[in-house]
Amino acid sequence: MSEQSLPDDARAEYTDALPEYAERVLDVTELIPPGRVMTYGDVAEWLQEGGPRQVGRVMALYGSAVPWWRVVRADGALLPGHELRALDHYRAEGTPLKEASAAAQGHLPRLDMKRARWDGGGVTDGPA
Repeated sequence: MSEQSLPDDARAEYTDALPEYAERVLDVTELIPPGRVMTYGDVAEWLQEGGPRQVGRVMALYGSAVPWWRVVRADGALLPGHELRALDHYRAEGTPLKEASAAAQGHLPRLDMKRARWDGGGVTDGPA
């Protein structure tokens, strides 16, 4: 992740203190194309290091500087507490969604993981 991709007020704080693993997670997040997603586990597998919980922790601490809505739960459920913001991004980017049934809690859609999931194809750099 380049220093230019961080918000102006966050650059000094993050570039000095960002752990190397977090930097790598954020780099992968920036590779995910609009309209596509990777799970926390997919990112860890791409990096060949850590696991879903480690990736989730990085996203919770540092993810606001990248397209955080593209790193998701494997079940396609929207991130609790950020559902509406994420949904706005998904709709703007054309991310495939499964509309919720009337019986679903909150009537929020889920991501259509079969269509939205990105495997990293087309990236020439490969894992960092």
